[in-house]
Amino acid sequence: MGEISSSQEYQSFRSTISLKKVVVDDDNSKEWTMYDAGPKTVKCPLVCFPPASGTADVFFKQILGLTSAGYRVIAVEYPVYWTMKEFCEGFRKLLDHLQLDRVHVFGTSLGGFLAQKFAEFTSRSPRVASLILCNSFNDTSIFQQTNSAPTFWMMPALFLKKMVMGNFDKGLVDPDIADSIDFMVERLDNLSQQELASRLTMNCMNCYVEPQKLRDIDVTIMDVFDDCALSGTVRDEMYKCYPEARRAHLKSGGNFPYLSRCVDVNVFLQVHLRRYDLGPQQAREIPEDELALLTS
Repeated sequence: MGEISSSQEYQSFRSTISLKKVVVDDDNSKEWTMYDAGPKTVKCPLVCFPPASGTADVFFKQILGLTSAGYRVIAVEYPVYWTMKEFCEGFRKLLDHLQLDRVHVFGTSLGGFLAQKFAEFTSRSPRVASLILCNSFNDTSIFQQTNSAPTFWMMPALFLKKMVMGNFDKGLVDPDIADSIDFMVERLDNLSQQELASRLTMNCMNCYVEPQKLRDIDVTIMDVFDDCALSGTVRDEMYKCYPEARRAHLKSGGNFPYLSRCVDVNVFLQVHLRRYDLGPQQAREIPEDELALLTS
């Protein structure tokens, strides 16, 4: 068990916040897994989408940090969906089940791409109030796997896991980033072949975001300037896609800054969310020196 998994903070999270499983599709095998914490009176909460290798608990630091400030945070883990349309219809049904008309979405890597596609899917009847996109992308062609994607369903789990781990940091990294990688490797090991294959299929199938459908959505782009799986070119493409977006820059943090730099990430999330009505409880005021972290 890694440093994060064995930490008192993580153990406290697991013992105090219940894991829920919800079926919203006709297929009973398609279970959404989620943690829903914070005041239920908040009807436009923050929903967190994990990367291909992640599970709902990768956002435990956001759940603990933001709910203590009065926010409602829902971290989800998607069932086995093989197409973008299937995912978007499933998530819309989940929101209907939770009686949520609109949500803010914090999406990381694949989670950020899915968040953009869902906002696009519901653009005529908007369900996304705003987007925070962390180390994300807007075109799957960057992975150069579009021809292989249709075959992922039959590839062994070990091969798929090696594919994912090939994008993790390999060099010398600071202890917090190293711990975040260890934690994500543990989460990856918990995914079944079907779960991982379906996520990688959506990650690599030929698909891109149509930004003209998202021009009315408030966007913050969060990224790191040290080594991560996505190149500077991909980051620049995101900036071009969302020229009006606010930018939240982290000097370092690797692929998983929500774990390795959780304090900074939580500040950025609050900076983004505090422009909205949070319901009966308001988040704490953020000091000017923390606000200076955000580059607009």
